[in-house]
Amino acid sequence: MNPDLQRLLPYPFERLAQLKAGITPPAMLAHLNLSIGEPKHQPPHFVAEQLISHLHGLAQYPSTRGSDELRSVMAQWLTQRFALPEASIDPARHVLPVNGTREALFAFAQAVIDRGRTPLVVLPNPFYQIYEGAALLAGAEPWFQNTTAENGYRPDFAAVPAEVWNACQLVYICSPGNPSGAVLGLAALQQLIELADRHDFVIASDECYSELYPNEDNPPTGLLAAAAAMGRDDYRRCIVFHSLSKRSNLPGLRSGLVAGDARILTDFLRYRTYHGCAMPPATQAASIAAWQDETHVRDNRALYREKFDAVLDVLGPVLEVRMPDAGFYLWPRTPIDDTEFARGLYAQQNVTLLPGSFLSRDAHGENPGRNHVRIALVPPLEECIEAAQRIRTYVDTL
Repeated sequence: MNPDLQRLLPYPFERLAQLKAGITPPAMLAHLNLSIGEPKHQPPHFVAEQLISHLHGLAQYPSTRGSDELRSVMAQWLTQRFALPEASIDPARHVLPVNGTREALFAFAQAVIDRGRTPLVVLPNPFYQIYEGAALLAGAEPWFQNTTAENGYRPDFAAVPAEVWNACQLVYICSPGNPSGAVLGLAALQQLIELADRHDFVIASDECYSELYPNEDNPPTGLLAAAAAMGRDDYRRCIVFHSLSKRSNLPGLRSGLVAGDARILTDFLRYRTYHGCAMPPATQAASIAAWQDETHVRDNRALYREKFDAVLDVLGPVLEVRMPDAGFYLWPRTPIDDTEFARGLYAQQNVTLLPGSFLSRDAHGENPGRNHVRIALVPPLEECIEAAQRIRTYVDTL
């Protein structure tokens, strides 16, 4: 067996199940699960219809690079959404379909890491656990950037030692962030691009929450937009990952895109051809329909705004919590240890939240997720409000 498999720590939800083991919550209270970031809003009907109507395509092997139409639609969406220079995203060179960002974020490290140089992979802390697993199984060592309230829950690139940058081959960033919802601004992204030039590493920007934001007039920027604003329409060293899971409430479709540096994507396509991860034709047809429509995305944002407003009204007086820049998570501080808080809440109120320390690692003398919990506002509005009321009742007992 690959010895690096032994370096993988239990996934957060495995640890959560162990934390809850042996507890019998009140039977009169229905279980409310706000721990998993799985969208629960209704998927667009027209996307499902496209999926069904193209099932006859199952008689053919799909191309790993996807259809010309799919890549063209993806390129058009990126150009319009991030105000990129016209024709700077060539569908034939700068974009690939992927089966959700999870598999692509993992596979990307396997393709770009050079094992012969004792590589480092820099990643935020707390973080989406796939980043760490991808680094370890690619033969690299993760180097964690703690994101805390003191730095606005954003990585401080200036604080990374030069020797770390010199050994770095890949940087994962997540903007809007999971779990904090913090967004990296144009200046920070351009600072990272300049560091990539100086130290010769690749940037993998996970932007899967980019379409969930509270202000319709202020969408989060992205890595490609930052590069274009620097006059870099080749997007050198920059790769972005986008998904239909959160944007369009289609987590079961397993559809996303990777875009950016054409040279890197040429090699990534070669890896993916051997990896065997072509998107089924029906999924491609459904994805084309989803990427071309923004009405359902605006409606989706409105539903989340309504939930944030209602839940923050309940929790604001009793917890240190704020509206995130984007995404669908709340990231409050807990008045007691986060694991004790989550365990006690489940025991008393039958509500499941994810302890912040399960999403982070001890690094540089602290665990930046400790004394936080992640609240995923994915259930219907009424369930989110009821969960918030139960959390408040629990906090009042502490």
